[in-house]
Amino acid sequence: MFETTTEIIDLQRLLDASVSGAGDHLRSIVTPGERTLTAEQLVRVATGICTLALATTTRGGEPRVSGVDGHLLHGAWVVGTDPRAVKARHLAVRPAVSASHLRGDDLGIFTHGTAHPLNPAGGPEHPRWPETLGYLKDCYGPDGFVWDEVVFYRIEPTWMVAYSPDPAGLAGSAASVAPPA
Repeated sequence: MFETTTEIIDLQRLLDASVSGAGDHLRSIVTPGERTLTAEQLVRVATGICTLALATTTRGGEPRVSGVDGHLLHGAWVVGTDPRAVKARHLAVRPAVSASHLRGDDLGIFTHGTAHPLNPAGGPEHPRWPETLGYLKDCYGPDGFVWDEVVFYRIEPTWMVAYSPDPAGLAGSAASVAPPA
């Protein structure tokens, strides 16, 4: 868990606001307080590498989705890609994204937000980049990537829902549910 107390509080506010502002159909499925994870449960469950479905849009507004490694750090997803990838070109001009992390019927984390480059080529690094790079090297190994040939983004969430039919059971067994680091 990398989140500070303030980040947990902010994440909880976002989770609460997202569920309360959701439509009746979604609220009937996630059942706030019964089938939603708290911020503390979420950061315990979403550890290590989490495969995300990341959605961007084309110039014509057509959706495009692809799989990426996601890392929940400080209450936001961090994802990376080759700067020549189509999704990187999309993000350069349309940084609004949606991301979903699903584990069967046991967990669904749905996020909308804005992707901000942490290590843009030729641009200034994001203040969080040094810490994030340290985490990524610990996760993948120091030779896991040619680090300056991958661009990483922090998805600043504007909406997030974390669903589980058994939040307490899932969070209580987080060690056995979390993917290997």
